Amino acid sequence: MTDALKITDLSKTFPVGRSLFGNLTGSVKAVHPLTLTVRQGETLGIVGESGCGKSTLARMLVGLLEPSTGHIEIEGAALDNADPAEFGKRIQYVFQDPISSLNPRKTIRQIMEAPLKLLHNMPAAERSKRISEIFASVNLREEFLDRYPHEFSGGQAQRIGIARALAAKARILILDEPVSALDVSVQAQVLNLLADLRREFDLTYLFISHDLAVVEAVSDRIAVLYFGSVVEVGPAEEVFAAPKHPYTKLLADSAPVVGRPLTAPEAEGTELPDPLNPPSGCAFAARCPNATDKCRSETPRLATLGKETTVACFHPILD
Repeated sequence: MTDALKITDLSKTFPVGRSLFGNLTGSVKAVHPLTLTVRQGETLGIVGESGCGKSTLARMLVGLLEPSTGHIEIEGAALDNADPAEFGKRIQYVFQDPISSLNPRKTIRQIMEAPLKLLHNMPAAERSKRISEIFASVNLREEFLDRYPHEFSGGQAQRIGIARALAAKARILILDEPVSALDVSVQAQVLNLLADLRREFDLTYLFISHDLAVVEAVSDRIAVLYFGSVVEVGPAEEVFAAPKHPYTKLLADSAPVVGRPLTAPEAEGTELPDPLNPPSGCAFAARCPNATDKCRSETPRLATLGKETTVACFHPILD
């Protein structure tokens, strides 16, 4: 299986605070140097607490944020200094809030035509044919094209957002909490649609969500982020069933399960470290029941554990 997306040492640091004379006084590292590979046709789920760097990573991948370090390759092509239009031809973003991501002053037809004009210089007749094909793929009626975003439900608006991403002919979609703003019944419809589209167009997905059950259901592999770093990567059926990193276990134990009483997860603390004053060593050490002096002084690197799992931990869970 070929690689659709390869990320090497990708990181993002934001400057924060200014002195009386306007000089920057500090910085926050939202994403630490991160290396990941996404295979063609697979769905890689990305999970972690709020503030762990999931959306920052996603925005770097589609060119909405410039990385501080690192390289991005899509299907073997480096996009480090590429024209922004090249990002749009290869990778597209599906936003969490479908209605607010659509321009309220433009009709759906105008919204759909934008990537075809700007990225592909497609003539009018070809644009019309392409839009009709995409609308049929996402089960929307063509009469919707002359309406405005506020006239649609959340589920319909998300289908339009997906259709807009597909119109650009991108092979990779970044799905940032794509169903969290929808009713549960509509979530299932959209998830089924995404599965059908992946097969039909041979798409590759990065599926970002805080809903572990959804991520586990739709993903082939899962990457777990903590404090801007990947701490575990493995097959979806194994990551939460048999977590190797203590943080992954904390996430799995925190997820509500029907029939199981809600109890607070066992951990030393409940908050992420202070990004303005990050700890030395492993960022999870203060919350980890297995932490030792080595964890507090040295930073663990991702290492292979088993056939397909990698984990960044000096004391992984082996049983």
